[in-house]
Amino acid sequence: MVMQEQGEEQAGGQQEAAAAQPPKEGFEVMLITGMSGAGRTRAADSMEDMGWYVVDNLPPKLLVPMVDLMTSSGSHIRRLAAVIDVRSRAYFDDLNAVLGHLDDLGVKCRILFLDATDEVLIQRYESVRRPHPLQGSGRLIDGVRQERKLLEHLKERADVVIDTSHLTVHQLSTRLYDSLLGKGPSTVAVHIFSFGFKYGLPIDADFVADVRFLPNPFWVPELRELNGRDQPVHDYVMASQGAKDFLDSYSQAIMTAIRGYASEDKHFVNIAIGCTGGQHRSVAMSEELANRLRAKGLDVTVSARELPHQKNV
Repeated sequence: MVMQEQGEEQAGGQQEAAAAQPPKEGFEVMLITGMSGAGRTRAADSMEDMGWYVVDNLPPKLLVPMVDLMTSSGSHIRRLAAVIDVRSRAYFDDLNAVLGHLDDLGVKCRILFLDATDEVLIQRYESVRRPHPLQGSGRLIDGVRQERKLLEHLKERADVVIDTSHLTVHQLSTRLYDSLLGKGPSTVAVHIFSFGFKYGLPIDADFVADVRFLPNPFWVPELRELNGRDQPVHDYVMASQGAKDFLDSYSQAIMTAIRGYASEDKHFVNIAIGCTGGQHRSVAMSEELANRLRAKGLDVTVSARELPHQKNV
């Protein structure tokens, strides 16, 4: 019994020590709150797209244990977004203490508050034919006003306040990207992948470019068994007439489209570049296009769909 008690004490001490450890450098928390019907769900979806780990309807008291878990378990998660809404009203009294504890832990914590006018909120609830969470047996406006009073102190201390009264869901997402990541093309993540037309057109591409107008390295014996990531093939393709002109013009056209996408809440773009077999020309041109777009400040990743194939004709 004594040994068992000692073991339990040691285990408890280890757990307390783990919980007392400072969080990972750069770990941050965003609380998503605001009026019901103002767009919390859409905001949560957008933040998840930005790479945040999102938890819906989390009582404030559970924030600290969740942060401790994520920062002491070897997790690679560095950004936690927690949606706190009126259903957690019994826990709002604990919120100040929780935020103070997170501050003591060195965790950066911000509050995003979504709001809208009473008239707009009522219209939205009527359009979906659902009661307000605080409405009870009263009128819809009674629930809205009660919630507004309940959340008043949170709005005052919020770091970001967005009024969604006159925003579409896409405009709201764009505003969030602007607030958290900045404006313009830099909020758009681009993936470029090469492919071979002989293996079929990609179904998930926003843009498809055909570079079969360039000479095919397959017909050069010393290049046949190489691919577009090998320097000799790259040099051969880029020295071909029209290669650089095409890349200059195409990258300019892509940038024009991406600027428009950024303002229209499209933040992920797939660009496919194809040649006959997807081994040489398309691979080299994909890498070069990526370099041009990165030079313009874009986040670009590259892959080659057909490199597992051994032949290219």
